[in-house]
Amino acid sequence: MVTAINNSGTGGILLIGNPGTAVLGAIPADKTSIQVCGNIQNGIEAARKTHFSTIAVEMKEAAPGLRSELAQLRENTNAKILLLARMYEEPEAIKLIGTNGDSLADDYLICPVQTERLYNIVCRGPLMAVGPKEIAATDTSLLAKISRLEKLATEDDLTGLKNRRYLWEFAKQIIARAKKDNGRVTVLAFDIDDFKHYNDIYGHAAGDEVLKQASLLIKRCCRSHDVVGRMGGDEFAVVFWDDPQCPQPTDGGERRSFTADHPGEVIFIAKRFRREIEKTDLRFLGPDGKGVLTISGGLASLNRDGSTAEELFEKADQALMEAKRSGKNRIYLV
Repeated sequence: MVTAINNSGTGGILLIGNPGTAVLGAIPADKTSIQVCGNIQNGIEAARKTHFSTIAVEMKEAAPGLRSELAQLRENTNAKILLLARMYEEPEAIKLIGTNGDSLADDYLICPVQTERLYNIVCRGPLMAVGPKEIAATDTSLLAKISRLEKLATEDDLTGLKNRRYLWEFAKQIIARAKKDNGRVTVLAFDIDDFKHYNDIYGHAAGDEVLKQASLLIKRCCRSHDVVGRMGGDEFAVVFWDDPQCPQPTDGGERRSFTADHPGEVIFIAKRFRREIEKTDLRFLGPDGKGVLTISGGLASLNRDGSTAEELFEKADQALMEAKRSGKNRIYLV
């Protein structure tokens, strides 16, 4: 069933999904039209009959046949396809956009997104008064600008990692999901031992380079779906979670229970990162810059150590402090 929220204007937006979870707020009466389809098959049929400037697809409404249904949608419309993804769906959204000519979507936004903001992205200014080609060109430009703004709002400008705000919100979303799906979530909090030494002896530029090196290394050690962020200063955190797209590890042939201890692969990643960072080449500090770069960290897992994002971050930080008090250069469990 296709529902018209507003019928003013032409060539507006088609929203495929549940407005209650994908967007926040209603489109004002004097704005462009936005139509809603509850599922992607009805959306494909609507796209055949009507010209839309943009089709926004809530990702969960297309699961599990997401790729094939997006391909059908692409075949039946010239509209820009915009994915509305939750934070934990972001890695899959990035894959669907891709970099080649046969990408299944043009861009994505983290949802729920304000309807006024969605309107501004695809229908602002002269969009509704020009032809289809001009709409497409302008739409692409606006989406590119929005993508840059999204990065500024969610990424740390020095390291390129996710920022504190993103990491906290992601943890809340993925914990809520894990409680429903019997999934696992573990938080690693860590910082660089004696980081002040690098700033005091070699200057802040060298200290910044140390942070960048640590950021690159932890990203390489983690799995692609795990979320790595800089909390501030030399403090970092990683949210490890079960991605349903990846094979799950087993223990004795059975998936680990919801109340299991820290996942073994997470402990392995944390220890690997600690070993690798000890071997980091610090030649950028000059001939006197030789030495060992080390980290201290703490791990806390959902249900074992806490049931909310606040509790997990607090427990992981407590374990980090205990690692510091015990001599540094180590990872502690709660």
